[in-house]
Amino acid sequence: MFKKILIANRGEIALRILWACRELGISTVAVHSEADADALHVRYADEDVCIGPPASRESYLNLSSVIAAAEITDADAIHPGYGFLAENAHFAEVCEACNIKFIGPSPAVIRQMGDKSKARESMEAAGVPCVPGSRGTLGSEVEAMALARKIGYPVIIKAAAGGGGRGMRIARSEEELRVAIQTAMNEAKKAFDVSDVYLEKYIADPRHVEFQMLGDERGNVVHLGERECSIQRRHQKLVEESPCTALSPKLRKRMAEAALAGARAANYQNAGTIEFLLAPDGKFYFIEMNTRIQVEHPVTEMVTGLDLIKEQIRIAAGEPLGYTQDDIRFFGHAIECRVNAEDSESFVPSPGRITNFNISGGPGVRIDTAAHADGIISPYYDSLVAKVITHGNSRQEAISRMRRLLDLMVVEGIKTTIPVLRRIISDTDFLQGRISTHYLERLLAGGKPVAAHS
Repeated sequence: MFKKILIANRGEIALRILWACRELGISTVAVHSEADADALHVRYADEDVCIGPPASRESYLNLSSVIAAAEITDADAIHPGYGFLAENAHFAEVCEACNIKFIGPSPAVIRQMGDKSKARESMEAAGVPCVPGSRGTLGSEVEAMALARKIGYPVIIKAAAGGGGRGMRIARSEEELRVAIQTAMNEAKKAFDVSDVYLEKYIADPRHVEFQMLGDERGNVVHLGERECSIQRRHQKLVEESPCTALSPKLRKRMAEAALAGARAANYQNAGTIEFLLAPDGKFYFIEMNTRIQVEHPVTEMVTGLDLIKEQIRIAAGEPLGYTQDDIRFFGHAIECRVNAEDSESFVPSPGRITNFNISGGPGVRIDTAAHADGIISPYYDSLVAKVITHGNSRQEAISRMRRLLDLMVVEGIKTTIPVLRRIISDTDFLQGRISTHYLERLLAGGKPVAAHS
């Protein structure tokens, strides 16, 4: 087992990793920017190192500074959390070269699954259903036009190295497709420094369902069930839950088998997710694999009783999973809401000082946060204030606990998304499980309910 782990992240995920390390008896090193000098992960870590100015590119994304911090503190492993350097294959390679264990999959897997066109090719080879589309990146506009005519409009253009909804454009005609290709390429180049794009059939009103995977370094792979992640704004998730209400036992088994096949084909190690679009007709399609721990991992922890961060650390240390798929048990229902420092109507960021902060507890409640009264939500980083998670014996009980939690939650001094989360949790369509990736925009626009999935 590792003696000391450097946590290459900030905020609630840094604290989450820190607590897991402490329970495992592992010393911790916090890295921080000048803006985060007084942050809780810095306060509670055994050691801390300032790695640069407030801007992410000069601190948390500064690969050489993070590696230097690990070397001067004699850390023998680095946990990247999510975001920042978590899916940076070069960073994982540098860790290997410096004899520092990267707590995550291999650089080769990160690189392969991070390129969406290559990931698609590997999944197709493994027999995992994929959305009809180009077999690789588009070579020309002519190729795109021919393919779109073959599979039918609407289609969607996606950045090969994309994420977070950037470099994605929908086209419903050839005229729109010409504009979409150029726009997506420009966005991709700006966001990822790679302008390659690919084309897929656009699936209307799908659900976003992801399966949590764990693989050890001895070839053992299991899934830990699915998470419903359909409630999104601009491809950023707001509410997640497990299990998904749309899955029958038969469909759940088929999707799980596909996820396992995909993870095995990738020779996947550590924690990651296989993500699917679930169409209204019950067909499902692979969309991507995230080669890191997810923001919404607490949902899975609540229904399985497993600590995914500890599992990541044990796997990276060379330990076997210690259990098989048949050993995994699921209990009740869990929901996570992300409370962000944003205006609940315009979703404009609202950084600033928190003047009052209070969250109620009670049965089945979990709070993951690095926020506190008099704390600062910085304009330099993600606007997440807290992840609030509830668990119940049933979905109804989990929802009731979430409603109570949100009704009593107090965050003053900044604007938050608590009002819109309260609206979602009380909405009839949500309560009846009638959701899709377009649910939120329809709710906010007062539109018609989304059709239920069978």
